[in-house]
Amino acid sequence: MADQNHELRKAGLKVTLPRVKILQILENATGQHHLSAEDVYKTLLEAGEDVGLATVYRVLTQFESAGLVIRHNFDGGHAVFEISQEEHHDHMVCLDSGEIIEFFDETIERRQQEIAEEHGFELVDHALVLYVRPRGSNTTRQEGQPRK
Repeated sequence: MADQNHELRKAGLKVTLPRVKILQILENATGQHHLSAEDVYKTLLEAGEDVGLATVYRVLTQFESAGLVIRHNFDGGHAVFEISQEEHHDHMVCLDSGEIIEFFDETIERRQQEIAEEHGFELVDHALVLYVRPRGSNTTRQEGQPRK
């Protein structure tokens, strides 16, 4: 808990129990580094914590403003959050399962830099998201249909 307190203070946020608990959940998210506000809320409920969904949304927005988390809007605007990392990475989103896979590819990074330069620009930042399906998958989910 001392680590979370330090991180919150460093980000200029007052240390409160909901902030500490939510930060712990995001930092300890094993296997799934990208959590929605609803995922965080459900985890809090399962742990017996008395924190409302509105508080979760408010805290996540504060974390985003402070640079502690990054918000991603994958798959038609569904927002998920991940702890800010120093190492850049891109994402693949499986359209069938909703799984989010992080990856880094030096060739892609280099090529993006070259393309910006070829057009007379300096690359400042970028976000790459690949929407994928498992090979051989015969399912074609229509927009608005739930995932399986």
